[in-house]
Amino acid sequence: MSHPIDTEALVIGAGPVGLFQVFQLGLQGIHCHVLDALPHVGGQCAQLYADKPLYDIPGIPLCTGQELVQRLQQQVAPFKPTLHLGQQVNQIERQADQGWAVTTDSGQSFLTATVFIAAGVGAFVPRRMVLDGLQAFEGSQVFAQHPAPAHWVGQHLVVAGDNDAALQTCLDASQGPQAAASVSLLHRRDQFNAAPELIAQMRQACEAGRMRFVAGQATGLRVEAGRLQALALLNPQGETQWLRLDVLQTCLGLSPKLGPVAQWGLAMERKQLVVNTESFATSEPGIFAVGDINTYPGKKKLIVCGFHEATLAAFGAAALLRPNEKTLLQYTTTSKLLHQRLGV
Repeated sequence: MSHPIDTEALVIGAGPVGLFQVFQLGLQGIHCHVLDALPHVGGQCAQLYADKPLYDIPGIPLCTGQELVQRLQQQVAPFKPTLHLGQQVNQIERQADQGWAVTTDSGQSFLTATVFIAAGVGAFVPRRMVLDGLQAFEGSQVFAQHPAPAHWVGQHLVVAGDNDAALQTCLDASQGPQAAASVSLLHRRDQFNAAPELIAQMRQACEAGRMRFVAGQATGLRVEAGRLQALALLNPQGETQWLRLDVLQTCLGLSPKLGPVAQWGLAMERKQLVVNTESFATSEPGIFAVGDINTYPGKKKLIVCGFHEATLAAFGAAALLRPNEKTLLQYTTTSKLLHQRLGV
């Protein structure tokens, strides 16, 4: 367990609304730390809409999801938020001083006066292959997180999946000083949900003998001396075959999980957090919820609505953190204080 980090504000979720929450808190003079289960910022906007067009962001007639995330990163840069990526919150506890102790699955802990839940539809976590007995080998021979060359060097590697990550992992592992002993791409059929150029490179690598494609559905395991030795496959012809492996890397995409939010004791309706629309506070003072994770009469799941919610939540936090100070409405066009905070 690492030493707790003290902060005025902790933002859970680094998607567009979470990033804009950082910006609005910065305007209020509140520095924050940011947590996200993904290894990068952007949330579902970067994960699901990275290259897809967005037409409903004010002042930006057209941008992709990734471009929006990049613009928001530029916008929050003056406030220097501290990012903690690849971590999921698993516990929140009220403290005697009415603040919050927050702990992540990696053992990092925070002591914070305010918490902003901007987790969208939940934390994005890797989809795992569902196979009896496979979980016992996670972290030793089976990996669902971001691929690491150290896992496959000199090993017989099987990569399961049909997306960009699966094909790129096979290509990376099939050549160079960190190459695997053999590389097999496993998918139920010879069709892929990946960029055309990656598909072409994969087929060229197969023709050159650097890797191979295996069509089939995993149905069982072979384990010897406590180690995973092979996968049983049902091939397209309805026959069972065995696929040898030392390491299994699954690249099956991500799925949102509400996760431990449901156990934090906050008022909920249909797996969403109930908020007061004056400040987007939850049922627990000091915890705010913005974006797709919250619900209230007339709620619309739009990024622009989340931006509005983050703005009012920041004002609510400022009033809570500094009860003896009047929270003034200032404009970035004229306020010298905001210019100072923005560094302009």
